[in-house]
Amino acid sequence: MDLTLDPPRSAGPVRIGMTLDEAVAAIAPWGTPRVEHDDEDTTIYTKCQEVGVNILLEDSSATVTAVELWWPGEGRQTDVRVLLHGDDVFTVPAEDLFRRAQQRGWTVDQSEPEYPFIPGVSLGFTRQTSQDVPRTPAGLPLYVTSVLVGGEHYYDERLHA
Repeated sequence: MDLTLDPPRSAGPVRIGMTLDEAVAAIAPWGTPRVEHDDEDTTIYTKCQEVGVNILLEDSSATVTAVELWWPGEGRQTDVRVLLHGDDVFTVPAEDLFRRAQQRGWTVDQSEPEYPFIPGVSLGFTRQTSQDVPRTPAGLPLYVTSVLVGGEHYYDERLHA
């Protein structure tokens, strides 16, 4: 199964701007999700096989603001591919993903090496894990461990920090 990322619009079957009920219906084939409400935020937790999925409705929003997908983890196998322009984000080395993003004309902000992001396109990545994985000479995991698709202005605050 392929989960295609279409930033800043969607991740797999979940579109930015969906209501809670629409998002739950979109992921229903994967099983019953867990929905948690915390102050102003609602998070839908589920898995697509071994890939963790967090669907965020943040800051009292009644609609999806972001979708984060998590690498299955060390030693776990999955038939699910998380694709960005044909690249599986969890099996293509992070530096290759970022180079290809720059070739598309996107700006990759790596000012926080463990949490790089692409503003405007609203893609964020995590390069952090305590697991025993291949690492770069700088100590970062060779591959990203999560990818987040947010709405168009999702990372604007980080640009001005």
